[in-house]
Amino acid sequence: MNAPALPAPLILNGPGDARVEASAFGAHLLSWHCRGQERLYLSPNAGFGAGKAIRGGVPVIFPQFGERGDGPRHGFARTLTWEAEPADPQAARLSFRLADREETRRHWPHRFEAGLDIEPGADRLRIALSVRNRDRNAFEFSAALHTYLAVSDIATTLVHGLEDRPYLDSARAGAACPASDAPVRFDGEVDRIYADTRRPLRITDGEQMLRCEAEGFADTVVWNPGEALAAGIADLAPGGHRRFVCVEAAQVLRPVRLEPGEAWTGAQILILEGSAAQYRIGG
Repeated sequence: MNAPALPAPLILNGPGDARVEASAFGAHLLSWHCRGQERLYLSPNAGFGAGKAIRGGVPVIFPQFGERGDGPRHGFARTLTWEAEPADPQAARLSFRLADREETRRHWPHRFEAGLDIEPGADRLRIALSVRNRDRNAFEFSAALHTYLAVSDIATTLVHGLEDRPYLDSARAGAACPASDAPVRFDGEVDRIYADTRRPLRITDGEQMLRCEAEGFADTVVWNPGEALAAGIADLAPGGHRRFVCVEAAQVLRPVRLEPGEAWTGAQILILEGSAAQYRIGG
């Protein structure tokens, strides 16, 4: 039996040349074009079959992160079709909604409503995930926006702003590591969870610089599979790992707890800035 056809992507033009493209499958942001170039990485080998997460763009991770729970890895939100609200050029955003149903309650027995809003600006992008408890009992969940940022070469990419933060190294079975006192570099697999990251991050890629801010999310996840692990990822093109870095606004180490009727919102804001030259010293 053939898998059901996925909904056609939605496209929204923002100020200037800003443009986003998203799919109701997973409420998945596929593309963010701004200032003359694509800012997200989408694997040319990405699968678009129902039930399989799309490799690249911005997958929505909910209600669990990784295997920190009893449900599907990284939750079910990224592999279900959400309800797309009619595009409203006046509101300048794309919006998607997901409510509990039989297939979600098989994995996570709670009544909820989730929403994802994508708002492109002239030099920025805001992605907001919201969750409301529609149940009679409190529940807890984890969430993340698994953002694949396009870079020219991972070998020359640095992430600034985490120098003073200790982290859990998922590439080393979750080992607790002290602060590095240096920007994050990528000379192999990097898979880290940083707790309580309150200041903005900056990602430098040659002359390009992108500021990354978060609201509501306490943690930051930084990931790149490196060459060896990437070779075993079927939906990643050969050498594809060199073209992206994942910097995720996340709530992993302390799950969100919502009482009946309560709601939570977390957002990631990406802002294009000027030259990266000021971050070269010591970096």
